[in-house]
Amino acid sequence: MMASKFLSLQPTRYRAVQHSSHHNNISTASTHTSVGLDGLSYNKKGKGKPLTLPLVLQRNPNFSRIVTARSHLNFPLISPHDQWGTWTALFAAGAFGTWSEKTKIGRMLSGALVSTLVALAASNLGIISCEASAYSVVLGFLLPLAVPLLLFRADLRKVIQSTGTLLLAFLLGSDLLVLALCLPTDCCSDNFILTLEFLKCGVVLLLIIVATTIGTIVAYLIVPMRSLGQDSWKIAAALMGRHIGGAVNYVAIAEALGISPSVLAAGLAADNVICAVYFTTLFALASKIPPEALTSTTDGIGTTESESSSNKLPVLQTATALAVSFAICSLGNFLTKYFGIPGGILPAITAIVVILATAFPKQFAEIAPSGEAMALILMQVFFAVVGASGNVWNVINTAPSIFFFALVQIAVHLAVILGFGKLFRFDLKLLLLASNANVGGPTTACGMATTKGWSSLIVPGILAGIFGISIATFLGIGFGIYVLKLI
Repeated sequence: MMASKFLSLQPTRYRAVQHSSHHNNISTASTHTSVGLDGLSYNKKGKGKPLTLPLVLQRNPNFSRIVTARSHLNFPLISPHDQWGTWTALFAAGAFGTWSEKTKIGRMLSGALVSTLVALAASNLGIISCEASAYSVVLGFLLPLAVPLLLFRADLRKVIQSTGTLLLAFLLGSDLLVLALCLPTDCCSDNFILTLEFLKCGVVLLLIIVATTIGTIVAYLIVPMRSLGQDSWKIAAALMGRHIGGAVNYVAIAEALGISPSVLAAGLAADNVICAVYFTTLFALASKIPPEALTSTTDGIGTTESESSSNKLPVLQTATALAVSFAICSLGNFLTKYFGIPGGILPAITAIVVILATAFPKQFAEIAPSGEAMALILMQVFFAVVGASGNVWNVINTAPSIFFFALVQIAVHLAVILGFGKLFRFDLKLLLLASNANVGGPTTACGMATTKGWSSLIVPGILAGIFGISIATFLGIGFGIYVLKLI
């Protein structure tokens, strides 16, 4: 009888599939098998011993077989290598956050916070991974792309007219204190009010930096991280720079101080979780602050037209907005690399779009509604990435001391700014945005101002973050060497 894939042998009425010797770890004496009425396999002649099939019990009472059942359910459910699945999860979280603003709870929390919480829960419940290449794409490409889309209305002349003192405060920082004190006290009431505004905004920016410094000292005294050895004060200094400027300052300080790669990675992982918790708290505190009244920012574009434009996205304007934004990001990336500008491409992108929007206000105003709608979608995805990056259990298991240090550091930072802000009656909106700009950087400040409807604070928030990035590396290194190392 010729061998075939399917064999039908007498006296049985069953057919069996020929098994290879390596399939399911089954070793067969002959390739010609049949299944008898007793459910066991026999060789071609029917006289051999029964062959072993998976999950079939032998009749030999002295023979025992251990069957191991393996679950095919792997965590995370969506693999980090599953690009389509990861992108689906991110955009779904962003869409859910946007939809939630139609509900009472969503309006109270904001769509950005809902997207962050949903992605954070999905990451820690094993639905999506806390690390995926898609997250780098969002941070490296989609987020910079959203910045020009948000700033097409950033006509500097209009911005200065509406938020002149605030903008100057963020630009000049601590120098405003000197300027305010040098102005004559017997000036007219308008100049005196301007002086007070300068002083208030300068104090706010300085207060944020001082709050982070105080938080670093308190956290290092409570959680000294002695198990890390010499890396303890170094990682504390790096996290201080991170929470004044951004991730670029964290890496720069770590390289300057020589932090070991394992501690560097653990600190970054801990900071991702802390930032997710921090942004959640920040949006909760800002939940009762209403958005700004919608005003006309350019000639011929009023409230009614803006509202109608937000509900309809013309294809030509949307395509033009995306093309212009890509061009600006490309130019910003080139200038950043060519001149070696620190802080990433966001400062260059911001400068380019503000210059263009000021030089061509009418043209950019036409594509601004479409650009803002696209930017809102991208910012929702960005906040989903912020939540998805925070793996709480992984951080607690690998670097508990760094996690609790950063937790105390941020908690003290927030307590200091809220306490002094209430004492001196500072605007809560300004305090929260300035804190966001320092801890999260210009991108998160821009995202918060956008999602909360604080349109006049978008540019100042970005400038505050850029200012923090420009000084954080020097502050972190100096404070670590001359203060933390000696504690």
